[in-house]
Amino acid sequence: MRIKRRTKEYETGNIFWITMTDLMTGLVLVFIVMFFYAFLTGHIKQFEQTLAQENATKSLYESLKNESIKATVDLISGVVKISDLELFDLNSYELSQKGKQYLDKFAPAYFNSLFSNSYLDKNIDKIIIQGHTDSQTFKGKYSDDEQYMKNMELSLKRAYEVANYMTNTSYNKVNGNRLRKMIIVEGASFSSPVIENGKENYDKSRRVELKLVMKQEKQPHSK
Repeated sequence: MRIKRRTKEYETGNIFWITMTDLMTGLVLVFIVMFFYAFLTGHIKQFEQTLAQENATKSLYESLKNESIKATVDLISGVVKISDLELFDLNSYELSQKGKQYLDKFAPAYFNSLFSNSYLDKNIDKIIIQGHTDSQTFKGKYSDDEQYMKNMELSLKRAYEVANYMTNTSYNKVNGNRLRKMIIVEGASFSSPVIENGKENYDKSRRVELKLVMKQEKQPHSK
């Protein structure tokens, strides 16, 4: 009886597939590492930008405070709120004498603070000057839509008067050309009332807000 000898066979196919599996595993690990690196880098960069903006906003707040200028500053967003009691007579869009005196101090301190801060100087895209009214109605027979639009007109005219006067004050005119390309004027009517203890605070609802839009945000302007 003839005994067949087994010849040694090289299973090259198995070796090939094991190699490809190792390669794919290695590539997956590389992609995972790259993903987490990009994720962490993006978050670190965002954190640094947020911190820089908050520091710049605090600097703006200190500048206004040092000039004894009465205004509310959001230390995170940089929004500055000015009560219309500082600027206008009731139901008027013409700046009062008190309002002009206020802006004579406010505008130079505000603009010079923005442009003297290295972060804001490089990153400001737009400055929105936005007027707001309270929700009280005008006398006369007006529909709800007409009341809203009459307040819209008033808020827009007030924002324009503030922007017009501010750009003609004694701020550093080196930045005048840039500033003209930055300023946007908006009216918001009574779309964003100030509510306290469940009721509207009419005095605080009537205001002018100055909002900074940063270049990296590129977001639609909020009302």
